[in-house]
Amino acid sequence: MNVIALIVSGVLFLGGMALMGYAPELTAWQGLTFFGGIVAMALSFAIPMHVLTKLD
Repeated sequence: MNVIALIVSGVLFLGGMALMGYAPELTAWQGLTFFGGIVAMALSFAIPMHVLTKLD
């Protein structure tokens, strides 16, 4: 279970970085894309810190 959570967290982290990097190039929805990147990165840190401690 920990390996799956690590992979999901890594994908969320990298996806959040990609969203935040791609947001300035968009002509519309820049703010929402950047905010989605922030949320994805926050979730990538929240999963190991809060969710996995409750499961062990």
